Amino acid sequence: MKNEQIMAEEKACIFPTYSRFPFVITKGKGMKVIDNNGKEYLDFLGGIAVDVLGHCHPKVTSAVRNQVNKLVHVSNLYYTIPQIKLAKLICRLSGLNKCFFANSGAEANEAAIKLARKYAKEKLGAGKYEIITMKGSFHGRTMATLSATGQEKIQKGFEPLLEGFKYAEYGDFDSLKNLVSEQTCAVLLEPIQGEGGVKVPSVEYLKKVRELCDEKNIVLILDEIQSGIGRTGNFFAYEGFGIRPDIVTLAKGIGGGLPLGIMVANDKVASGFSAGSHGSTFGGGPVVCVAGLAVLETIIKDKLIKNASETGAYFIEKLKELVVKYSSIVKEARGMGLMIGLELTVQGKELVVKMAEKGFLINCTAEKVLRFLPPLIVTRRQIDRLVSALDEVLSSTRF
Repeated sequence: MKNEQIMAEEKACIFPTYSRFPFVITKGKGMKVIDNNGKEYLDFLGGIAVDVLGHCHPKVTSAVRNQVNKLVHVSNLYYTIPQIKLAKLICRLSGLNKCFFANSGAEANEAAIKLARKYAKEKLGAGKYEIITMKGSFHGRTMATLSATGQEKIQKGFEPLLEGFKYAEYGDFDSLKNLVSEQTCAVLLEPIQGEGGVKVPSVEYLKKVRELCDEKNIVLILDEIQSGIGRTGNFFAYEGFGIRPDIVTLAKGIGGGLPLGIMVANDKVASGFSAGSHGSTFGGGPVVCVAGLAVLETIIKDKLIKNASETGAYFIEKLKELVVKYSSIVKEARGMGLMIGLELTVQGKELVVKMAEKGFLINCTAEKVLRFLPPLIVTRRQIDRLVSALDEVLSSTRF
């Protein structure tokens, strides 16, 4: 089937909620994906931080294949071994105590919002319901997570939003502190803002936020849907800042390409939920849980966190060379591990298209930030190839 026919059929039967590239991906292996014309691309977007082991990793596909032959689905009214095994490992790695399984990052954040409010109401007093989030944040597209997201362009057209959210300037501790009131029950933020432009706060900022939450008895929720699962050179980005949240939310990389979200909390805050407080029909099913276990076990066995840290540092240094070479176009290279942004002084959409033409998948967020979220298996040689292609694109593009 030709691209034109595929795109025409898509237009006829699928909501136009995505701005798609004019090619059809049909296969993937490791860092590579292949379209239906046989063209290969190096995927430096990684399914937007999902494919931490690359495409079709044999450990994940084997685990899923074996589980499908045993048990695909059973209600959460019953115990299943893969779910318990994954929960135990996540709790050990996170330093937290209880997991709730969902199907996406938005659902994990929805669960965190509900838990924070219910815990506050039952343990701290009925008047505490407000949640402070950050401008430029992104937490999902359900009505609650949309309301928590600090971007008007995401919220536009869906008003009235869920009440009880306030928005502080990201990285500005005084802005946050000034919004705290007797009604504040939680602070929700990303340790590194992804959709907001790969913004990395100071260690001091996050430590002050943790101290403020401790002082005021406020629940600290960290959204690690994009920054978690080894992405930043630690299993969780908060480890690199020397803090620990009361709740952390995970998705994207944990499922190895399958839909899996997890909300993890400490025992104190987890006491806000009891039987019937929350639920999910498909959350934590056997198939996605064995995929999650395969992902975590492979990251540990293959030392991919070390690779993320070392190749990420190398990647940023190579991008900094472009900052020097194209100072009128390229403003800054920043990030942590393999969560990297290259901020431009111009719109970045055209560069993304040209990089795809050269066989490299990246994207642009916050209009002027080229974002790189490659699988944790990426090599320096592959990084060199991308940087060389980007150098060519920057030198040949008129702005």
